[in-house]
Amino acid sequence: MTRQQQPARRPAAGLTRRGLIGSAAAAGAGAALLPAPARAADETATATTTAAPAAVTVDASDARYLDLTSRGYNARFTAAPDSVRLVHSTDQVVAVVQEAVRGGKRVAVRGGGHCLDGLVDDPDVRILVDMSGMDAVRYDPARRAFLVEGGATLGHVYRTLYLEWGVALPGGTCPTVGVGGHVSGGGYGAMCRQHGAVVDHLYAVEVVTVDASGTARAVVATREADDPHRELWWAHTGGGGGTFGIVTRYWFRSPDATGTDPSTLLPRPPKTLLKSTVTVKWSDLTEAAFTALVADHGTWHARNSVAGSAYDSLHSVLILYNRVQGAVVLSSQIDGTLPDASALLDGYVTAVAGGIGAPYTEVRSSWPWLKTTLKDPYDTGLYNRTKSKGAYLRKGWSAAQAATLYGHLSDAGYDGHAGILLYSYGGKVNTVASSATALAQRDSVLKANFTTYWPDAASDDRHVTWMRNLYRDLYADTGGVPVPNDTNDGSYINYPDTDLTDPAWNTSGVSWQSLYFKDNLARLRAVKAAWDPHDVFHHRLSVTAS
Repeated sequence: MTRQQQPARRPAAGLTRRGLIGSAAAAGAGAALLPAPARAADETATATTTAAPAAVTVDASDARYLDLTSRGYNARFTAAPDSVRLVHSTDQVVAVVQEAVRGGKRVAVRGGGHCLDGLVDDPDVRILVDMSGMDAVRYDPARRAFLVEGGATLGHVYRTLYLEWGVALPGGTCPTVGVGGHVSGGGYGAMCRQHGAVVDHLYAVEVVTVDASGTARAVVATREADDPHRELWWAHTGGGGGTFGIVTRYWFRSPDATGTDPSTLLPRPPKTLLKSTVTVKWSDLTEAAFTALVADHGTWHARNSVAGSAYDSLHSVLILYNRVQGAVVLSSQIDGTLPDASALLDGYVTAVAGGIGAPYTEVRSSWPWLKTTLKDPYDTGLYNRTKSKGAYLRKGWSAAQAATLYGHLSDAGYDGHAGILLYSYGGKVNTVASSATALAQRDSVLKANFTTYWPDAASDDRHVTWMRNLYRDLYADTGGVPVPNDTNDGSYINYPDTDLTDPAWNTSGVSWQSLYFKDNLARLRAVKAAWDPHDVFHHRLSVTAS
């Protein structure tokens, strides 16, 4: 049920209802499976080698307030907290969280990036913790892992890891995305078919939590089997951000890495990438050609998404733009150092676009890996209002679903900049058990991101309704949402969609939490009950304890 529908819960003795939402005693049966969070001072691991700058408080009277509250990705949502706290160390985060709990003020965190929905920019948030100044990336010899602070952006992480040590993380393709939410939501990107999801390389997390007594503290949790805090680490491998605490630091090391040489502890990216951009004009795109393109793209991925294939290094996105944007695009890249890279790309393009019965153009180029990675293709300019949705696909969409998409996308009367992005998936990702991390989707071959953008607030309702109708019609056979079955595998928490909580748009009878977390939900709820018993850290799509 939605948070608004939940029954009232009593505050713990000595704590205000606003300060600690929920019952201190309601750990539930699942929490008994977890060790009680320890309180030993030596486990906080918050000491820093150099003094951090003092935290900065910015309220609405400060000229900087507007910049700090309007830097989200989606202009439909703007934060309005009592204050924004610019923090520079874990100790400062602990202090701000403790202040919020003591004062009965709802707290939320913004890392270095952005959110597609209003999870952070919620009017109920009174203290907004801004971690953008915590963006250090360095090698930690004590843990034989790379330390990345929670306010870093992917582009900064990629550039530092690659130029300093020649390694990379298989994370997302948008360099302005923040590490904090991206990793905790499961993370994926251009190298995931070859190297797995980014959380498959997560060794440890440092999290600021609040215990049953209302005390804020920092805890380091690792993937080590004998770590009593291991479940807290596990929850941050796909359970979503802003749910269990505030992540101040991540450590990354590949699970099969050995030794102490940093250049061997994470994947090494290819020297160059061979890129292809195929464009099919809408003026040439009949419904039959559109249906064939969707079908051939899905068929190829269903047949070529097993780890160990010649196409492991392929990353592709089929962008089904709507008619007003003039074309649909197939953008793909492959390791340019492979001796048969060009032939492999030929085979892929021909298999997906060669039989659709419509003309297309193709442009190829070769790029250095880092230059490709730091390029940001997602600057929407004035079209800064958006509605997004997500889905996992175990196989391509049916002809009936393609016809539904064609009907919506070819509508000449719709003027939003809409697109359905079908990202290549599978490969190494699917070699990991669904329970090994909180990221439960481990046998999908494609990941879909549904988006539409527009510039004017006056037309918000029209554009949001357009996207809602498209999604509902596409999944009409399963209650308007991608209920897991032989074709669908739920949705992706990093494409947050609060419509999944609304029975008017989700008529499936399957809860929104199950759509995101599937069989891992019960375990995530147990972690929530143990580590955030008062529900201090929450938003409309955070895991609930029951």
